[in-house]
Amino acid sequence: MIRAFLFDLDGVLTDTSEFHYQAWKRLAEELGLSFSREDNEALRGVSRRQSLALLLKGRPVSEAEAEQMMERKNRYYLEQVRQMQPGDLLPGAADLLGELRSANLRTAIVSSSKNAPLVVERLGIAELVDWIVDGNAPARSKPAPDLFLLAAEKLHLPPNACVVVEDAAAGIEAAHAAGMRAIGLGPHERVGAADLVLPNLHGVHLNTLLEQLR
Repeated sequence: MIRAFLFDLDGVLTDTSEFHYQAWKRLAEELGLSFSREDNEALRGVSRRQSLALLLKGRPVSEAEAEQMMERKNRYYLEQVRQMQPGDLLPGAADLLGELRSANLRTAIVSSSKNAPLVVERLGIAELVDWIVDGNAPARSKPAPDLFLLAAEKLHLPPNACVVVEDAAAGIEAAHAAGMRAIGLGPHERVGAADLVLPNLHGVHLNTLLEQLR
């Protein structure tokens, strides 16, 4: 029986991917490195440290230097996040969260981003979310199942009672590794391993989802 929905944040409920891209690109330019939108796609769903390693493309740096670079990128990103408003929710996201609350189903945000609480606050959806598990948690990032398992634990639910909503292949892999069903948002070539694939949440309703997952 489905009792909770666990949502990734970026690309699922809102789209801060352009913010991330501009922040990473600004850092890359300061370091004298090239960074394209194609490069940025490889960063989808992975941790900040892994993202930096991909941006550096083998360039050696000390951990102290890496920490400083990640802090700079995060500062650039936050400059844009602080301008977000509820209108930045993706179509269908607020309606689905409202339906889940009305149906007394639990909800959690499960994101590799350490800024998830700020984004949730800026989007005005904190009252519709029971728990946030983010990159600050002492757990391995996706595709490891740790973050999703932690969310289920915080919601006091078994993993098989949870459905994950993700837009990244790493997130789908993590959901299945956790013993959860997964809804993939986006092109089939990226999220085709999900139990249910949808283009986005626009026009998506809870009853329809439950029927399709049955």
